[in-house]
Amino acid sequence: MNVILFDQEYSWKNLLPLTYTRPVSEIRIGILTIKQKWDLELNTVCSYLTQDFLSKKFPLVETPNSLFINSSICPTPALITEIKKLKPQQVLIHNNEALAFIGESKNIKENFSREKINFNGNILTIVNVWDIFQKNGEALKLDFELLTKNKKSKPLSNSVTVIGNKDLIFLEEGAKAEACIFNTSAGPIYLAKDAEVMEGSVVRGPFALGEHSALKLSTKIYGPTTIGPHCKVGGEVNNSVIFGFSNKAHDGFLGNSVIAEWCNLGADTNNSNLKNNYGNVKLFNYAQNKMVDSGLQFCGLIMGDHSKSGINTMFNTGTVVGVGANIFGGSFPATHIPSFSWGGSEGFETYRLEKLFETAEKVYERRGLKLDKTEKEILTSIFEQTKEFRN
Repeated sequence: MNVILFDQEYSWKNLLPLTYTRPVSEIRIGILTIKQKWDLELNTVCSYLTQDFLSKKFPLVETPNSLFINSSICPTPALITEIKKLKPQQVLIHNNEALAFIGESKNIKENFSREKINFNGNILTIVNVWDIFQKNGEALKLDFELLTKNKKSKPLSNSVTVIGNKDLIFLEEGAKAEACIFNTSAGPIYLAKDAEVMEGSVVRGPFALGEHSALKLSTKIYGPTTIGPHCKVGGEVNNSVIFGFSNKAHDGFLGNSVIAEWCNLGADTNNSNLKNNYGNVKLFNYAQNKMVDSGLQFCGLIMGDHSKSGINTMFNTGTVVGVGANIFGGSFPATHIPSFSWGGSEGFETYRLEKLFETAEKVYERRGLKLDKTEKEILTSIFEQTKEFRN
């Protein structure tokens, strides 16, 4: 059956700035993106129903009686079982939210005229940006089971010290780790193809390291943490998710944070994840256009694609950085840094689009990729959409 992952308007907005450059289903949580999870679980290639300006890069492939699945929902065995039972004119719901239905894209607004099938099980859903690191441990354990089922890990070097169950460590082809410490007491450790953990690193699971990514010498990782593909990470990282193609290559602390793609954190960049008064952390919400209470005592940095920080940059608790921002200088900058901002604690000016393109082209070239016309069109659209925040 043809499967389409659909973005609900409020959900997409609530997850900004991370979703400015991607559909909700392209968010990485656990080891895989949400779409990759559904592709594997349903043995298919899902397409997207998302914002118009993203649809060229993330197209919709529609056929009569396609299966539509809410893109903010991660698959679980119980949910998959119920989805496979669905018939046309039925909608699977949980707490009045549509999880899945069979039909056409024009039917999305008609969901509640259908026969409602209640799903009473637990769901793993991404509602707020902080859910990504908050629920990362649960998602990582599910993905570990999915990816390692009936597979055998590549052998672990005798130079690695293991605390806990060695069977909870899995290395794909080409992955390597030497003279480091792995602790699986709280969860598994997964090294994807050609990933490397360098000497002196200490890792507490749950943890995932993506393809061609590396932990540099003496890196300290506290799980649940995910580092996506093509990343270099050093220093200290605690309960964070880095989507991919981003670097935090030097010393400095990153905690309870989400870093999107094509970001770079300069040497000794640090973020606070706990307020001095131990109160709840508030952070900027794009859907409501105001600061909201996360309800969390620990909440760090949320950073959109193509944003970068200079050396010794300090981010306060609950800082939200948009797309294409460049932050540098002493002291703490504002806790909401709009997209395409250039500056620091003393103020910001607009980061001109052509200058961002110049930098992005060089960054892409280092990965053997090209910043194409479609990517530029998406960034241009975001630049226009975010003018109100820079003003």
